[in-house]
Amino acid sequence: MAPDPKCTAVATALQKSGLSYAELATKIGSTEQRVIDICTGGDKPTDIEFHSLAQALNISEVPHTGAHATK
Repeated sequence: MAPDPKCTAVATALQKSGLSYAELATKIGSTEQRVIDICTGGDKPTDIEFHSLAQALNISEVPHTGAHATK
């Protein structure tokens, strides 16, 4: 079983979307492991990854601080 996202907004959006990490990765042109690493706080996304994930999950107005910081 894949780990839960660190951010509750991402967890909620991912659940609401019905997408798995693998499906989300395909949607944004990344790998499943990279998406897991980003969503669970294992690594910070690039600005492009950040915006792609937000768009794919229908999340808007996300701050770029704390857990939401980018590389």
